[in-house]
Amino acid sequence: MTTTATRSRIAARIAAGVATAGAAIALSLSGATAASAQQYSSTTLAPGAGVCSATQYASYQTRVDTFATGQGAKMKVLRNGVVVQNTPSRVNSWSAEFRTAYGTFPGPGYYSVCAQNTGTANTTVTLQLRTDSEF
Repeated sequence: MTTTATRSRIAARIAAGVATAGAAIALSLSGATAASAQQYSSTTLAPGAGVCSATQYASYQTRVDTFATGQGAKMKVLRNGVVVQNTPSRVNSWSAEFRTAYGTFPGPGYYSVCAQNTGTANTTVTLQLRTDSEF
């Protein structure tokens, strides 16, 4: 027969195991979130369509890299919803880098990169946004 003391020890060991496993899962998830903050997407756009990445906070630097197939697309970088740099016309690839160390960083804020298909045929655009320690 199992005594009450034995049952209590078993219950305590199970609870400790569950708590340890929960802590390990929480740590691994928090690490995954920080490591996967950069924005990367690939989308096919019909003529006249546009797409923007999710916004991401930058405190001291930002870099965008864009690619488009076919006739290309017009690209732009937004900070807090305001255009800070754009291409004058359609391009097939474009990069922009803003760094405090170079004196080109517009300031802390929420950044995103956008593409607009101003051509007459479908184009597939790939947008990548990295901030702070991601590059």
